[in-house]
Amino acid sequence: MKYSPVTNFINGEQVSGDGQILEVFSPVNGEVISEVPLSSAVVVDKAVDAAREAFPDWSTLTLKERVQIFFRYRQLLEKYRNELTALVSEENGKTSAEAAAEVDKSIELTEFATSLPQLCVGEIEVVSRGVECRSERHPLGVVASISPFNFPNMVPNWTIPNALALGNTMILKPSEQVPLSANRITEILVEAGLPKGVLNVVHGAQTAVEAICDHPGIDAVSFVGSTKVAKIVYKRATSNLKLALCLGGAKNHLIVLPDANEEMTASDVAASMTGCAGQRCMAASAMVAVGKVNAIIDRLCEETKKIVPGKNLGAIISKQAKERIEDYITEAEAQGAKILVDGRGTTVEGRENGFYVGPTVIDFVTPDMKIAKEEVFGPVLAILRTSTLDEAIEIENNSAYGNAASVFTQSGGLAKYVVEHASAGMIGVNIGVPVPREPFSFGGWNESKFGTGDITGKSSIEFWTKPKKTTTKWNPEAKTNWMS
Repeated sequence: MKYSPVTNFINGEQVSGDGQILEVFSPVNGEVISEVPLSSAVVVDKAVDAAREAFPDWSTLTLKERVQIFFRYRQLLEKYRNELTALVSEENGKTSAEAAAEVDKSIELTEFATSLPQLCVGEIEVVSRGVECRSERHPLGVVASISPFNFPNMVPNWTIPNALALGNTMILKPSEQVPLSANRITEILVEAGLPKGVLNVVHGAQTAVEAICDHPGIDAVSFVGSTKVAKIVYKRATSNLKLALCLGGAKNHLIVLPDANEEMTASDVAASMTGCAGQRCMAASAMVAVGKVNAIIDRLCEETKKIVPGKNLGAIISKQAKERIEDYITEAEAQGAKILVDGRGTTVEGRENGFYVGPTVIDFVTPDMKIAKEEVFGPVLAILRTSTLDEAIEIENNSAYGNAASVFTQSGGLAKYVVEHASAGMIGVNIGVPVPREPFSFGGWNESKFGTGDITGKSSIEFWTKPKKTTTKWNPEAKTNWMS
């Protein structure tokens, strides 16, 4: 193995797991690169105890004092950028460019966290003669963050900088498929000066997640992953009276109108469907072609063929995921869809044991097909054809998901119409991946999100803190009024 076996990180120390050991494979070449423990509820207990013990001292620091650590953390992320990039690429399968972009996003997220003293400010007002009201935000306590395999560096940094800077202590449970980045992030935070117990990492699978949802010492849970599991985590956590926000999957529709810029549309759609090998909840997985757009589709296929597995297209996370994606393609073909670009059976020279699916474009998909309704999570684009824009919007609105939708057009009026009528939390106009930048938050609608609020951006302040209101009267000479 290239890397030492992964351990849990609790109260500043490496702690062994107490359950099954799972091999960690690199999707790039299929080799075992490490081992990770599938920890039990006992390990979660230890992590919560450490976080509880650290909370009083950490939370009583001022917000400005806490963010000093994240100023240093941001500098260290830049210092270790190449190392972190290589780690993401190796354990997740991303190309080096995609992995570097992920680390750069983590730097941006941390930079936002350092601005929290200017954003999380209290309010005070004299509300009646001699009476003032004050509102302040206070940390929740111990929170948990459950992160997925597809962004091993960025998604933990969706939660860690904001939640900790706002005064909480945390249990991080990364995906057991990509455990290495989480531990390295924690080491860097310790180097930046983070006290013991403020961030604790517990590795594991279902047992660890269930223990987090059930533990009475955890006050809030955030989750990013599939919709199926997001529902389970949200129901279990809230049934135990925890605050929870769970982000699920997606089926993002890109509506392409006949007046769309041919070159830009083809390039953006191809990049959206294949970026991160399609393993992101903002990937274009369905293109709704309105009217006569054959020229754009032809250009899209040309662009797609320029994307080569092992060069500018990364690997799929596992052999099982590769097989599942290819099964979707085969089933759609059997149901009458036309394969314009076929990525099945892909291998990369010198990496024959790696897990790859080539870019795949499927035309004449109908709304009743499974590939039109379910999240494929691979570099696969299903094209559905409609005659009118309203029909296209109806297809988008009928999706159970609601993460993102985009429209490609040169008409401001038609773009506005789609923005107003699409049932999704993040909308793009001539943008294939409409991810908002800080201070705007990430989050979808419908079955792409369970819970209220956000875990990123300015609105995350409301999720990671609770308000305290104080009403004060010091002037006994003030005239009597209804607040006396």
